[in-house]
Amino acid sequence: MTAHVDTLLDPRLVAVESRASRVQKVRSPGGIEAWLVEDYAIPLLAVNFGFKGGASQDPLGKPGVATLLAGLVDEGAGPYDSAAFHQALDDSAIDISFSADRDAIQGRMKTLSRHMGRAFELLALAVTEPRFDAPSLTRVKGQVVASLKRELNDPDHAAARLFRQLSYPNHPYGQPVRGDLDIVETITRDDLVLMHSRLFARDNLKVAVVGAIDAETLGRELDRVFAVLPAKADLMPVATVLFSGTGTQHVTTIDVPQSTIRFGRQGIPRDDADYMAATVVNHVLGAGGFTARLYKEVREKRGLAYSVYSQNSEMDHAAMLVGATSTKNERAAESISVIQDEIRQMAEGGITEQELDKARKYLIGSYALRFDTSHKIAGQLVSLQLDGYDVTRLDTRNTDIAAVTMADASRAAKRLLGDGALLVTIAGKPVGL
Repeated sequence: MTAHVDTLLDPRLVAVESRASRVQKVRSPGGIEAWLVEDYAIPLLAVNFGFKGGASQDPLGKPGVATLLAGLVDEGAGPYDSAAFHQALDDSAIDISFSADRDAIQGRMKTLSRHMGRAFELLALAVTEPRFDAPSLTRVKGQVVASLKRELNDPDHAAARLFRQLSYPNHPYGQPVRGDLDIVETITRDDLVLMHSRLFARDNLKVAVVGAIDAETLGRELDRVFAVLPAKADLMPVATVLFSGTGTQHVTTIDVPQSTIRFGRQGIPRDDADYMAATVVNHVLGAGGFTARLYKEVREKRGLAYSVYSQNSEMDHAAMLVGATSTKNERAAESISVIQDEIRQMAEGGITEQELDKARKYLIGSYALRFDTSHKIAGQLVSLQLDGYDVTRLDTRNTDIAAVTMADASRAAKRLLGDGALLVTIAGKPVGL
């Protein structure tokens, strides 16, 4: 195994076993590439894959098409209607599912090794021959509509939705991934067929496989599932966009006893040299659970809220620092003030040596928890590919965290937190706001 140790830091901070060395890059006879981790300890197979695009490719004025597409791909395919397709999955204990986010549509398959052939056969039908039958379309639309109606009076969803709209106005990232109540019903089968033909293609496909399968067998199955897809996707260009609305505060009134608060500002993107330092800074600020500064100031010292957090949210064409909390309507203004004050203080003073040491150790030590099941490993491998990383990232991620210095953290804190100004959205009946 290859060891990756920064000699300027405590070697115990970084793992000495190379994860990247376990990953094979497999290329099928038809040219489909996948990252494979062979593991015969348990007779299971996990397959994860993603097509770049996602909800950012929804037609103008029709948010929610990608979500409906992901919800219908496995609702009947080839010769099987929805009931027959799910019965075929159940007969062999095969799990196939799809989901959409802003930048990709992802699929997952889990199966016992002895049902591998049947599993790949059904997956191929779902990927290449989805039926989009009228009864299934009506049913899935109804499920989305029911969910959107429930969220109308949910302060958490209301605050998040308003926050997203104000963060990226007139941009695909500002649109709701699952659509709007008054638009979902207008989405047609033709919309789904067109998006499927545009997004499901070989050049924007990323695949990861973990389990009891060898490279030669996997190559044949990759061609069975993906080789007949179009060679190139037809993606609309998505502009890189900066965070908007910083320094403003907005309330959407909902008659509930607590206010839900969203706050945020421009973030640091994945390809920035200060990204890892910003990850450490945010861990100290609000991602570190009980040890985070926001938790200590908002909950422990003042009892304003049960929980409060912040996180770095990176997309293909944007990055934000975003956080949230919920508190009594009477204490919403105080909570916002405390959060803003703490962000300003960290921007000006950075973090302490002790905070840096604890954050690095936690971020490095907890990384292994992302790889404790076959399904998690496959998911991580696909995420790395979709984010534009090579397999070596499995090893360099922890060494990059270990290499963050006080100077790096101070610089990143100033860049990430700036003057402390935030976009704030509140859903509830906050007093004095």
